Amino acid sequence: MKIGSVLMSSIEYPKIMSVVVFLAKCPLRCPYCANSELLEDGPEMTLEEVIEKINTQVDFADAIVVSGGEPLVQLEDTIEILKYAKSLDLKTKVDTSGVYPEKVKELINTDLVDYIAMDVKAPFGKYKEIIGADIGDKVKESMNLINASDIYLECRTTYCDALLNEEDIHTIAQEVNCDIYTIQQFRNRSVLDPELADVESPNPHDMEKIAKDIKQYLPNTQIDIKTAEFGQKTISK
Repeated sequence: MKIGSVLMSSIEYPKIMSVVVFLAKCPLRCPYCANSELLEDGPEMTLEEVIEKINTQVDFADAIVVSGGEPLVQLEDTIEILKYAKSLDLKTKVDTSGVYPEKVKELINTDLVDYIAMDVKAPFGKYKEIIGADIGDKVKESMNLINASDIYLECRTTYCDALLNEEDIHTIAQEVNCDIYTIQQFRNRSVLDPELADVESPNPHDMEKIAKDIKQYLPNTQIDIKTAEFGQKTISK
């Protein structure tokens, strides 16, 4: 399999430590992508080598997260990692863009996943405009498949006000159905589109106001904002 890295994290699985396996390759080219080095390729490793890396850290973890890139490009390898996690009685999480609903369905059917974090990058009808890929219907289908399962679903949007406006966030909030909706602060430290390199991060107080405003559409959903200044913060009414 093509790998980015394997590392320990305190933030990738809420409230517990996790070992995160970053798989390489992604079909999308989002302008604000922070992991652009993983889009095309990565070092080749066998499953045994990846497990060896996991084992050096797993004693301190309660979960294994498979991220990317887009891990469902390498679905079979993702499933093997999840099988190993379950053999250790660990919680499991997968990060995805939702671009492959047919693979999301396969993943659900393995019964190996506790938590999915799915990017909702734009209102479903504006994907082509915002990220250059007309995949809104696919992401919506993936969301509906996950909601029909017992898997805990987080939808998350990276808020870059050079690409999205407040109205877009309001529209997304009316379109998503999830257990947690997270608005992530855009940061320009590493971006695919050089035109975004000089774009400032949104003000966290403005993000908090937006999060409070959209609560009306998601009364039963936890709404979080994630910023460099305040970390992850849950917004109450």
